[in-house]
Amino acid sequence: MPEFKTLRYEIADHTLTLTMNRPERLNAFNSLMQREFLEALDHADSDDEIRVVIVTGEGRGFCAGADLEKGAETFDYDSQTDEAKTERASNEGRQEGDNAWLRDGGGLLSLRLYEFNKPIIAAINGPAVGVGVTMTLPMDIRLASTAARIGFVFSRRGIVPEACSSYFLPRVVGVSKALEWAYSGKVFDAEEALEGGLVRSIHEPEDLMPAAQAIASEIAANTSAISVTMIRHMMWRMLGADHPMEAHKVDSRGIFHLGQGADAHEGVVSFLEKRAPDFTLKTSEDMPEFFPWWDERHFE
Repeated sequence: MPEFKTLRYEIADHTLTLTMNRPERLNAFNSLMQREFLEALDHADSDDEIRVVIVTGEGRGFCAGADLEKGAETFDYDSQTDEAKTERASNEGRQEGDNAWLRDGGGLLSLRLYEFNKPIIAAINGPAVGVGVTMTLPMDIRLASTAARIGFVFSRRGIVPEACSSYFLPRVVGVSKALEWAYSGKVFDAEEALEGGLVRSIHEPEDLMPAAQAIASEIAANTSAISVTMIRHMMWRMLGADHPMEAHKVDSRGIFHLGQGADAHEGVVSFLEKRAPDFTLKTSEDMPEFFPWWDERHFE
């Protein structure tokens, strides 16, 4: 099992809990956390024992956003030395051309979350500001504690929304609410997040993780891993489709290929026999031959 300095990586009942673990900084996001997140997601994607991931924060914060320990130069990448730029590009592990160093670290995380093959639940236990909330947008289900405070504060820091949030946020809450929150940069409570459609539900602090774990268990105990992976990519990627025919193409191929498999047989037979299913196919080995069906995008 991998070990990290800024994250806890814990597996139980086919669920990985990733806990951001810098409580003394309200789990502020830095380059090490970004790198460790990418590594943790790579490990989780390759481990067939993990069916669902829950992301939360240690202590009273979820993630307070970018670590501002560099002060006024926090976001001034061009002021970094050549050595720092080289290290930044290398550490982010996505070198594509001479300008790899200028890539937004939160965006690299969001893109990896978007490519992830398993359901991801955000259990927002406290303040989630800046990248602390934008990182949750490519996650599938968001729950909040009554202690959560959320802010898309970029306009108040003189920068722009990052972590691909101009793509994800309008798709999650609609463009009007996305613009209101991004324009104002205000910090708001869990009730407003619920009313705006950002979170599924609000829980007392002691009830947050049990609620997230119950959702994870419902998925892990009752579903086919390859079905869930297909569903995740179908739902997210069809948000950008220009016609329902694109969905029909993937639906049809999916039914054709998965319908021949052991999990489809087991799903029907277990239902008819009124017993729990025993699905055996693995995401790492048994995805249909046309998966993935999309073209990879590159940073230019």
